[in-house]
Amino acid sequence: MRRVKKEHKKRLNSLIILSALIIWKHRNACVFEGAPLSVNTILSELKDEHSLWRMAGAKKLQGLDLVIAT
Repeated sequence: MRRVKKEHKKRLNSLIILSALIIWKHRNACVFEGAPLSVNTILSELKDEHSLWRMAGAKKLQGLDLVIAT
């Protein structure tokens, strides 16, 4: 984080929080619903949720385009 410019820290923090949320939700689906562990599912859900957060007005994610090859 020390190498990240001050104006980009909030964007990075928002992305980290979003990623942790998606991983946690996928882990819960695996444990409690028997869903198979899938990195592709995590990446797809991350991309979808990122778009939803941006549409909802997450200002720090507005300038951050998330490109994930699944």
